Amino acid sequence: MSLLNDLININLSDTTDKIIAEYIWIGGSGMDLRSKARTLPGPVTDPAKLPKWNYDGSSTGQAPGEDSEVILYPQAIFKDPFRKGNNILVMCDAYTPAGEPIPTNKRFNAAKIFSNPAIAAEEPWYGIEQEYTLLQKDINWPLGWPVGGFPGPQGPYYCGVGADKSFGRDIVDSHYKACLYAGINISGINGEVMPGQWEFQVGPAIGISAGDEVWVARYILERIAEIAGVVVSFDPKPIPGDWNGAGAHTNYSTKSMRNDGGFAVIKKAIEKLGLRHKEHIAAYGEGNERRLTGRHETADINTFSWGVANRGASVRVGRDTEKDGKGYFEDRRPASNMDPYVVTSMVAETTIIWKP
Repeated sequence: MSLLNDLININLSDTTDKIIAEYIWIGGSGMDLRSKARTLPGPVTDPAKLPKWNYDGSSTGQAPGEDSEVILYPQAIFKDPFRKGNNILVMCDAYTPAGEPIPTNKRFNAAKIFSNPAIAAEEPWYGIEQEYTLLQKDINWPLGWPVGGFPGPQGPYYCGVGADKSFGRDIVDSHYKACLYAGINISGINGEVMPGQWEFQVGPAIGISAGDEVWVARYILERIAEIAGVVVSFDPKPIPGDWNGAGAHTNYSTKSMRNDGGFAVIKKAIEKLGLRHKEHIAAYGEGNERRLTGRHETADINTFSWGVANRGASVRVGRDTEKDGKGYFEDRRPASNMDPYVVTSMVAETTIIWKP
Protein backbone atom coordinates (compact mmCIF):
# COMPACT_ATOMS: atom_id res chain seq x y z
CA MET A 1 0.00 0.00 0.00
CA SER A 2 2.89 2.39 0.64
CA LEU A 3 3.93 2.07 -3.04
CA LEU A 4 0.34 2.80 -4.07
CA ASN A 5 0.37 5.94 -1.90
CA ASP A 6 3.69 6.99 -3.46
CA LEU A 7 2.17 6.63 -6.93
CA ILE A 8 -1.02 8.53 -5.99
CA ASN A 9 1.11 11.35 -4.59
CA ILE A 10 3.45 11.72 -7.59
CA ASN A 11 4.07 15.42 -8.29
CA LEU A 12 3.51 15.67 -12.05
CA SER A 13 5.13 19.11 -12.31
CA ASP A 14 8.52 17.50 -11.61
CA THR A 15 8.43 15.80 -15.02
CA THR A 16 5.73 17.34 -17.24
CA ASP A 17 3.74 20.53 -17.91
CA LYS A 18 0.64 18.40 -18.51
CA ILE A 19 -2.19 18.57 -15.97
CA ILE A 20 -5.27 16.49 -15.16
CA ALA A 21 -8.67 18.19 -15.28
CA GLU A 22 -11.56 16.40 -13.52
CA TYR A 23 -14.80 17.49 -15.25
CA ILE A 24 -17.75 17.38 -12.80
CA TRP A 25 -21.46 17.50 -13.69
CA ILE A 26 -24.86 16.69 -12.18
CA GLY A 27 -26.60 13.52 -13.37
CA GLY A 28 -30.21 12.75 -14.19
CA SER A 29 -31.58 12.51 -10.63
CA GLY A 30 -30.51 16.08 -9.94
CA MET A 31 -28.41 14.93 -6.98
CA ASP A 32 -26.02 12.33 -8.45
CA LEU A 33 -22.64 13.90 -9.11
CA ARG A 34 -20.59 12.46 -11.98
CA SER A 35 -17.03 13.14 -13.08
CA LYS A 36 -14.32 12.04 -15.48
CA ALA A 37 -10.77 13.20 -16.12
CA ARG A 38 -8.74 14.30 -19.12
CA THR A 39 -5.15 15.39 -19.74
CA LEU A 40 -4.49 18.99 -20.80
CA PRO A 41 -1.18 20.34 -22.19
CA GLY A 42 -0.62 22.84 -19.35
CA PRO A 43 -2.12 24.76 -16.41
CA VAL A 44 -5.44 26.58 -16.97
CA THR A 45 -7.10 29.19 -14.72
CA ASP A 46 -9.86 30.48 -17.01
CA PRO A 47 -12.83 28.15 -17.70
CA ALA A 48 -13.33 29.81 -21.12
CA LYS A 49 -9.94 28.40 -22.15
CA LEU A 50 -10.96 24.81 -21.35
CA PRO A 51 -12.24 22.53 -24.12
CA LYS A 52 -15.88 21.46 -24.11
CA TRP A 53 -16.31 17.71 -23.68
CA ASN A 54 -19.06 15.14 -23.98
CA TYR A 55 -20.47 12.12 -22.16
CA ASP A 56 -22.99 9.33 -22.65
CA GLY A 57 -26.25 10.83 -21.39
CA SER A 58 -28.08 7.50 -21.81
CA SER A 59 -26.00 6.18 -18.88
CA THR A 60 -26.95 9.06 -16.58
CA GLY A 61 -30.69 9.25 -17.36
CA GLN A 62 -30.22 12.41 -19.44
CA ALA A 63 -30.49 11.28 -23.06
CA PRO A 64 -31.94 8.41 -25.13
CA GLY A 65 -29.62 5.64 -26.34
CA GLU A 66 -30.10 6.50 -30.02
CA ASP A 67 -28.99 10.13 -29.44
CA SER A 68 -26.92 9.89 -26.29
CA GLU A 69 -24.26 12.60 -26.63
CA VAL A 70 -24.42 15.40 -24.06
CA ILE A 71 -21.94 18.29 -24.16
CA LEU A 72 -20.15 19.62 -21.06
CA TYR A 73 -19.47 23.37 -20.90
CA PRO A 74 -16.75 24.21 -18.30
CA GLN A 75 -18.02 26.96 -15.97
CA ALA A 76 -15.78 27.18 -12.88
CA ILE A 77 -12.29 25.97 -11.93
CA PHE A 78 -11.08 24.81 -8.51
CA LYS A 79 -7.73 23.40 -7.40
CA ASP A 80 -7.81 19.59 -7.08
CA PRO A 81 -7.13 18.61 -3.43
CA PHE A 82 -6.80 14.93 -4.41
CA ARG A 83 -4.20 15.20 -7.19
CA LYS A 84 -2.76 18.53 -5.98
CA GLY A 85 -0.14 20.40 -8.05
CA ASN A 86 -1.60 22.27 -11.03
CA ASN A 87 -4.41 19.73 -11.45
CA ILE A 88 -7.95 21.08 -11.37
CA LEU A 89 -11.61 20.29 -10.69
CA VAL A 90 -13.95 21.77 -13.31
CA MET A 91 -17.63 22.41 -12.56
CA CYS A 92 -19.60 22.01 -15.80
CA ASP A 93 -23.17 22.25 -16.99
CA ALA A 94 -24.74 20.17 -19.76
CA TYR A 95 -26.15 20.94 -23.23
CA THR A 96 -27.43 19.16 -26.32
CA PRO A 97 -25.07 19.09 -29.34
CA ALA A 98 -27.23 21.94 -30.77
CA GLY A 99 -26.31 24.10 -27.75
CA GLU A 100 -29.63 23.89 -25.84
CA PRO A 101 -29.41 23.36 -22.06
CA ILE A 102 -30.72 19.87 -21.20
CA PRO A 103 -33.75 19.77 -18.82
CA THR A 104 -31.64 18.89 -15.75
CA ASN A 105 -29.28 21.85 -16.35
CA LYS A 106 -30.48 24.20 -13.59
CA ARG A 107 -27.35 26.36 -13.80
CA PHE A 108 -28.30 27.84 -17.17
CA ASN A 109 -31.50 29.50 -15.91
CA ALA A 110 -29.81 30.60 -12.67
CA ALA A 111 -27.02 32.31 -14.63
CA LYS A 112 -29.67 34.11 -16.72
CA ILE A 113 -31.38 35.37 -13.56
CA PHE A 114 -28.10 36.51 -11.98
CA SER A 115 -27.13 38.40 -15.13
CA ASN A 116 -30.34 40.49 -14.94
CA PRO A 117 -29.04 44.08 -14.49
CA ALA A 118 -31.34 44.76 -11.50
CA ILE A 119 -30.10 41.63 -9.71
CA ALA A 120 -26.43 42.15 -10.64
CA ALA A 121 -26.60 45.73 -9.29
CA GLU A 122 -27.78 44.40 -5.91
CA GLU A 123 -24.79 42.00 -5.57
CA PRO A 124 -26.70 39.17 -3.83
CA TRP A 125 -24.61 37.42 -1.16
CA TYR A 126 -25.31 33.90 0.05
CA GLY A 127 -24.20 31.78 2.95
CA ILE A 128 -25.47 28.21 2.64
CA GLU A 129 -25.55 25.86 5.64
CA GLN A 130 -25.30 22.38 4.11
CA GLU A 131 -26.37 19.64 6.54
CA TYR A 132 -25.76 15.98 5.72
CA THR A 133 -25.71 12.57 7.37
CA LEU A 134 -22.87 10.03 7.32
CA LEU A 135 -24.11 6.45 6.94
CA GLN A 136 -22.43 3.10 7.54
CA LYS A 137 -21.90 1.47 4.17
CA ASP A 138 -24.10 -1.54 3.30
CA ILE A 139 -26.55 -1.08 6.20
CA ASN A 140 -27.78 2.48 5.48
CA TRP A 141 -27.65 3.41 9.17
CA PRO A 142 -26.00 6.53 10.63
CA LEU A 143 -22.32 6.41 11.51
CA GLY A 144 -21.76 5.70 15.21
CA TRP A 145 -25.25 4.24 15.74
CA PRO A 146 -25.46 0.65 17.04
CA VAL A 147 -26.43 -1.73 14.21
CA GLY A 148 -30.20 -2.22 14.34
CA GLY A 149 -30.46 0.04 17.40
CA PHE A 150 -30.53 3.66 18.47
CA PRO A 151 -28.18 5.92 20.41
CA GLY A 152 -29.34 7.98 23.38
CA PRO A 153 -31.74 10.86 22.67
CA GLN A 154 -30.63 14.14 21.10
CA GLY A 155 -28.97 16.67 23.35
CA PRO A 156 -25.26 15.89 23.78
CA TYR A 157 -24.38 15.57 20.07
CA TYR A 158 -24.76 19.13 18.71
CA CYS A 159 -21.19 20.52 18.48
CA GLY A 160 -20.31 17.61 20.77
CA VAL A 161 -16.87 16.25 21.59
CA GLY A 162 -15.95 12.68 22.51
CA ALA A 163 -16.08 9.17 21.06
CA ASP A 164 -19.65 8.66 22.31
CA LYS A 165 -20.93 11.93 20.85
CA SER A 166 -19.01 12.73 17.66
CA PHE A 167 -18.87 10.31 14.73
CA GLY A 168 -16.89 10.97 11.55
CA ARG A 169 -14.82 13.99 12.55
CA ASP A 170 -11.82 12.79 10.47
CA ILE A 171 -14.00 12.91 7.32
CA VAL A 172 -15.40 16.32 8.25
CA ASP A 173 -12.00 17.89 8.99
CA SER A 174 -10.48 16.41 5.81
CA HIS A 175 -13.37 17.92 3.87
CA TYR A 176 -12.93 21.32 5.53
CA LYS A 177 -9.25 21.55 4.59
CA ALA A 178 -9.78 20.10 1.10
CA CYS A 179 -12.42 22.77 0.38
CA LEU A 180 -10.09 25.55 1.55
CA TYR A 181 -7.33 24.07 -0.63
CA ALA A 182 -9.70 23.97 -3.62
CA GLY A 183 -10.55 27.66 -3.25
CA ILE A 184 -14.10 27.17 -1.98
CA ASN A 185 -15.15 29.87 0.46
CA ILE A 186 -16.08 27.38 3.18
CA SER A 187 -16.65 29.38 6.33
CA GLY A 188 -17.08 26.69 8.99
CA ILE A 189 -18.23 23.25 10.10
CA ASN A 190 -20.05 21.82 13.11
CA GLY A 191 -21.56 18.63 14.46
CA GLU A 192 -25.36 18.65 14.19
CA VAL A 193 -28.20 17.77 16.60
CA MET A 194 -28.67 14.20 15.36
CA PRO A 195 -25.61 11.99 15.94
CA GLY A 196 -23.80 11.19 12.67
CA GLN A 197 -25.10 14.42 11.16
CA TRP A 198 -22.83 17.36 10.29
CA GLU A 199 -22.93 20.75 8.63
CA PHE A 200 -20.58 22.85 6.54
CA GLN A 201 -21.17 26.45 5.53
CA VAL A 202 -20.26 27.96 2.16
CA GLY A 203 -20.11 31.74 1.84
CA PRO A 204 -20.30 34.57 1.60
CA ALA A 205 -20.48 33.87 -2.14
CA ILE A 206 -21.92 36.18 -4.77
CA GLY A 207 -24.55 35.15 -7.31
CA ILE A 208 -23.94 32.05 -9.42
CA SER A 209 -20.66 31.26 -7.63
CA ALA A 210 -22.66 30.17 -4.53
CA GLY A 211 -24.16 27.28 -6.53
CA ASP A 212 -20.81 26.33 -8.08
CA GLU A 213 -19.09 26.27 -4.70
CA VAL A 214 -21.79 24.22 -2.93
CA TRP A 215 -21.84 21.62 -5.73
CA VAL A 216 -18.04 21.25 -5.76
CA ALA A 217 -17.99 21.09 -1.93
CA ARG A 218 -20.55 18.26 -2.16
CA TYR A 219 -18.38 16.52 -4.76
CA ILE A 220 -15.28 16.76 -2.54
CA LEU A 221 -17.28 15.41 0.42
CA GLU A 222 -18.48 12.42 -1.63
CA ARG A 223 -14.91 11.67 -2.75
CA ILE A 224 -13.53 11.81 0.82
CA ALA A 225 -16.36 9.63 2.14
CA GLU A 226 -15.63 7.18 -0.72
CA ILE A 227 -12.03 6.87 0.52
CA ALA A 228 -13.29 6.35 4.09
CA GLY A 229 -15.86 3.72 3.02
CA VAL A 230 -18.75 5.83 4.34
CA VAL A 231 -21.92 6.95 2.52
CA VAL A 232 -23.09 10.60 2.43
CA SER A 233 -26.86 11.16 2.61
CA PHE A 234 -28.52 14.46 1.73
CA ASP A 235 -31.95 13.07 2.64
CA PRO A 236 -33.92 15.78 4.50
CA LYS A 237 -35.21 13.26 7.08
CA PRO A 238 -32.93 10.21 7.05
CA ILE A 239 -34.34 8.74 10.29
CA PRO A 240 -38.08 9.02 11.01
CA GLY A 241 -39.25 9.90 14.51
CA ASP A 242 -37.81 12.16 17.18
CA TRP A 243 -34.64 13.06 15.28
CA ASN A 244 -33.71 16.30 13.57
CA GLY A 245 -33.91 16.45 9.79
CA ALA A 246 -31.26 17.92 7.48
CA GLY A 247 -31.65 21.29 5.77
CA ALA A 248 -29.68 23.79 3.73
CA HIS A 249 -30.53 27.07 5.42
CA THR A 250 -29.84 29.88 2.96
CA ASN A 251 -28.57 33.16 4.37
CA TYR A 252 -29.10 36.06 2.00
CA SER A 253 -28.53 39.78 1.63
CA THR A 254 -28.49 42.40 -1.10
CA LYS A 255 -26.54 45.65 -1.27
CA SER A 256 -29.70 47.55 -0.22
CA MET A 257 -30.15 45.24 2.79
CA ARG A 258 -26.52 45.71 3.85
CA ASN A 259 -26.72 49.51 3.66
CA ASP A 260 -28.31 51.88 6.19
CA GLY A 261 -32.08 51.46 6.24
CA GLY A 262 -31.68 47.87 5.07
CA PHE A 263 -34.10 46.41 7.64
CA ALA A 264 -37.05 47.97 5.78
CA VAL A 265 -35.79 46.34 2.55
CA ILE A 266 -35.45 43.00 4.37
CA LYS A 267 -39.04 43.17 5.64
CA LYS A 268 -40.35 43.89 2.12
CA ALA A 269 -38.30 40.96 0.74
CA ILE A 270 -39.65 38.59 3.41
CA GLU A 271 -43.20 39.71 2.61
CA LYS A 272 -42.64 38.79 -1.06
CA LEU A 273 -41.22 35.39 -0.07
CA GLY A 274 -44.39 34.77 1.96
CA LEU A 275 -46.57 35.55 -1.08
CA ARG A 276 -44.70 32.93 -3.15
CA HIS A 277 -44.36 30.37 -0.35
CA LYS A 278 -45.88 27.46 -2.30
CA GLU A 279 -43.69 28.02 -5.38
CA HIS A 280 -40.55 28.17 -3.24
CA ILE A 281 -41.45 25.05 -1.25
CA ALA A 282 -42.02 23.16 -4.53
CA ALA A 283 -38.45 24.05 -5.59
CA TYR A 284 -36.71 23.59 -2.23
CA GLY A 285 -35.96 19.85 -2.31
CA GLU A 286 -37.58 16.41 -2.53
CA GLY A 287 -39.10 14.92 0.62
CA ASN A 288 -39.04 18.23 2.49
CA GLU A 289 -42.53 17.56 3.85
CA ARG A 290 -40.97 14.86 6.07
CA ARG A 291 -38.68 17.52 7.59
CA LEU A 292 -40.84 20.68 7.76
CA THR A 293 -43.28 19.48 10.41
CA GLY A 294 -43.22 22.39 12.85
CA ARG A 295 -41.01 20.33 15.18
CA HIS A 296 -37.24 19.91 15.45
CA GLU A 297 -36.42 23.58 14.73
CA THR A 298 -38.62 23.85 11.64
CA ALA A 299 -41.77 25.70 10.60
CA ASP A 300 -44.73 23.74 9.24
CA ILE A 301 -44.46 23.30 5.47
CA ASN A 302 -47.93 24.78 4.81
CA THR A 303 -47.46 27.97 6.82
CA PHE A 304 -45.12 30.87 6.15
CA SER A 305 -43.77 32.75 9.17
CA TRP A 306 -40.83 34.92 10.10
CA GLY A 307 -39.33 36.20 13.31
CA VAL A 308 -36.25 37.64 14.95
CA ALA A 309 -34.00 34.88 16.37
CA ASN A 310 -36.84 32.36 15.86
CA ARG A 311 -35.54 28.98 14.69
CA GLY A 312 -39.10 27.67 14.43
CA ALA A 313 -39.96 30.19 11.68
CA SER A 314 -39.72 29.84 7.89
CA VAL A 315 -37.42 32.87 7.79
CA ARG A 316 -35.22 34.00 10.68
CA VAL A 317 -33.76 37.47 11.13
CA GLY A 318 -30.73 37.71 13.41
CA ARG A 319 -30.65 39.90 16.53
CA ASP A 320 -27.67 41.84 15.08
CA THR A 321 -29.63 42.67 11.93
CA GLU A 322 -32.52 44.01 14.01
CA LYS A 323 -30.15 46.00 16.26
CA ASP A 324 -28.06 47.43 13.37
CA GLY A 325 -31.10 48.13 11.18
CA LYS A 326 -29.40 46.34 8.27
CA GLY A 327 -27.81 43.00 7.37
CA TYR A 328 -29.17 39.66 6.15
CA PHE A 329 -31.85 37.06 6.79
CA GLU A 330 -31.98 33.25 6.75
CA ASP A 331 -34.45 31.22 4.68
CA ARG A 332 -34.75 28.04 6.78
CA ARG A 333 -37.03 26.17 4.37
CA PRO A 334 -34.60 24.60 1.82
CA ALA A 335 -33.94 20.88 2.33
CA SER A 336 -30.44 19.39 2.44
CA ASN A 337 -30.98 17.95 -1.07
CA MET A 338 -31.97 21.29 -2.65
CA ASP A 339 -30.25 22.48 -5.82
CA PRO A 340 -28.29 25.61 -4.84
CA TYR A 341 -28.60 26.99 -8.39
CA VAL A 342 -32.40 26.85 -8.11
CA VAL A 343 -32.69 28.18 -4.55
CA THR A 344 -30.22 31.07 -4.81
CA SER A 345 -31.59 32.34 -8.13
CA MET A 346 -35.21 31.97 -7.02
CA VAL A 347 -34.60 33.95 -3.81
CA ALA A 348 -32.96 36.74 -5.84
CA GLU A 349 -35.71 36.74 -8.47
CA THR A 350 -38.54 36.85 -5.90
CA THR A 351 -37.00 39.52 -3.67
CA ILE A 352 -35.50 41.83 -6.32
CA ILE A 353 -37.44 41.68 -9.61
CA TRP A 354 -40.75 39.86 -8.95
CA LYS A 355 -43.76 42.21 -8.79
CA PRO A 356 -46.64 40.82 -6.71
